Amino acid sequence: MWIKIALGITVVAAIAAGTIPFVPLSRGSAHDKSIMTYTANRGDLAVTVTENGMLESSNNEEIKCMVKGGSTVLWVIETGTIVQAGQELVRLDTSLIEDSITQQQITYERAVANQIIAKSEVDVAKTNIEEYVNGTYLEERSTIQKSIFDSEEMVKKKQLAFESSLRLASKGVYGSLQMESEQYAVDSARKDLELQKKKLETLDRYKRKKTLQQLQSALDASAARLAAEQASLKLEKDRLDRDKKQLTNCIITAPAAGMVIFPSAAEWKETPDIEEGARVREQQTLLMIPDTSKMQVKVGVHESKVGRLRIGMSARVELQDLELTGMIDEIAEVTRPAGWWTGNMVKYDTMIRLDPQPGLKPGMSAIVDIVLASYTDVLKIPVAAIVESSDDYLCWVRKDNQIEKRTITLGDTNDEFTVVDSGLAEGEQVVLNPVAHLEQAEREALKPRSKGASEAAAQDEPNGKTTKSPEDSSKTADTKTADTKTADTKTADTKTADTKKADTKKMAPQSKPDKQTDSEVQTLFKTADKNGDGYLQKDEMPAKDRGNFSKIDTDKDDKISAAESVAALAAAKGQ
Repeated sequence: MWIKIALGITVVAAIAAGTIPFVPLSRGSAHDKSIMTYTANRGDLAVTVTENGMLESSNNEEIKCMVKGGSTVLWVIETGTIVQAGQELVRLDTSLIEDSITQQQITYERAVANQIIAKSEVDVAKTNIEEYVNGTYLEERSTIQKSIFDSEEMVKKKQLAFESSLRLASKGVYGSLQMESEQYAVDSARKDLELQKKKLETLDRYKRKKTLQQLQSALDASAARLAAEQASLKLEKDRLDRDKKQLTNCIITAPAAGMVIFPSAAEWKETPDIEEGARVREQQTLLMIPDTSKMQVKVGVHESKVGRLRIGMSARVELQDLELTGMIDEIAEVTRPAGWWTGNMVKYDTMIRLDPQPGLKPGMSAIVDIVLASYTDVLKIPVAAIVESSDDYLCWVRKDNQIEKRTITLGDTNDEFTVVDSGLAEGEQVVLNPVAHLEQAEREALKPRSKGASEAAAQDEPNGKTTKSPEDSSKTADTKTADTKTADTKTADTKTADTKKADTKKMAPQSKPDKQTDSEVQTLFKTADKNGDGYLQKDEMPAKDRGNFSKIDTDKDDKISAAESVAALAAAKGQ
């Protein structure tokens, strides 16, 4: 029931400023002069949600670290500098890369030598095959053929000698022993001839084929080694070229002309600002060049109101002395992380697109009013005049010098005024802050709410109309007034409320935190400050909150003071 949040304060402030007419009546009766009234009237009503936001570009040229393994920043250009395309932005340390290039150059030269050796082995293997086929094989075959020829001649000679011996033996010249010797010589010559023929057959059928297979295998192995060495050479060459490119990546230049800003200027970037001597990782966003022709405002809308937002809704954006009209372009589906620095408030990022406008710069603070609904010629009364009872919404009307209770049906509200659908007529005077002045109103407010009414209110919440229950908010303001019971205190409260409202519109996120915020921070400090030094170190923060450490640490002293925490919590609450 988001209409309960600001009940009563803005109305009292308006009364104090004289914008709301009232009739003084007596306390507890129609003659109590301390009772203020408001005359119900018809008019226009705009239901808006107001949030603080930051101006950023919807199209940012990101400058990233492309050095493998990261590097150290030696120099970085100042944020906000206007640069031209090709202008140097960041210079990173090159010493480690230069050493790597030297080592890789040695490895590359070794790979070149290995490739040369492998190529030579392939050429030798090819020559060996050619040498065997056209040289060694033919030479060996010719040698065997000559041996066969000699063996054939030897067989002929031994055969002639044996035949001659037979003729002499028939005449009684040779004996049997001599004839056996001649026969042995013939048989030996024939055996030698058979052996030489067998050698020739083995050479042609087996040895040539086997030798060629061995030589071809040696060639294939040499070719495979050559391919491996070539692949190794290419790998080492690529590594060398990559290292040399890493050297060029150490000098980062602007890809386009524009204004250079740190990533922290875009609130969605959880990247710390870089500085000289800082260590940066590969693919880390170092700088950004925003496109100022495509600017937008990012605001966080409370979960109680985000359901009423629609793409295309109009929004009024206040930037310093400039007022622009924008339109809702995007509504986040997932809430932004909530933590102690946001007061544990759940908000959804909403983007408000702006038309091109000169002078817009990223990081500018803005106040955004989103129009949720507009009504014309409706009967309306201040939310401070309404009390929620157990089942109905009530107000008290001054009529004929008497004050009577009236049951009313409510419409939409903008936290200051509420539309009255029925139960009240134009011109009737309703009592403001009735719980503080009328015992009957106080009793109605203290009645427990019925289960049926609670369920009905819960069902109304997601629909187009907001829940018609401003009374809860009025209890806080009414109770304070009832405790004081004096007109002076009410006047002081009115001035305070008026001042807070004016400050919210003019100063936006820079308003001074209230005492409740300061008390919350002190409680959080007692819990989180483990070493009791009065400061929060990064390791003392919960792991999920450490990404916001650099944002809260505004003086960049690597520790968060209580004052910095108060300011961060107040900004998150929109104070």
